[in-house]
Amino acid sequence: MRVEENIKLAKLFDAYGTLLSKGQQEVLSSYLYDDFTVSEIAENLKVSRQAIMDSVTKAEKKLYSYEEKLGFLKKIEVLESENDKLKKKIVKLTLNN
Repeated sequence: MRVEENIKLAKLFDAYGTLLSKGQQEVLSSYLYDDFTVSEIAENLKVSRQAIMDSVTKAEKKLYSYEEKLGFLKKIEVLESENDKLKKKIVKLTLNN
């Protein structure tokens, strides 16, 4: 289940990451994209593991709050689904002609 949660969080970070503080952006980028552990990030930034966990937790809450209020990710997913449907129709039409 954690993998799916991280994928969702990465999508939220892509959509709203610039709204986070620079520190939160750095921590989440390392956590999500560089696949660093909390301990590795803490060591690299010379802070405690708890500080990193707090940063991740706060950033995650902010990202979910932004999505709840703005809904960009949901809109993107709807558009992607519609785009896939249109592509399938085009392929079907092309094959029938």
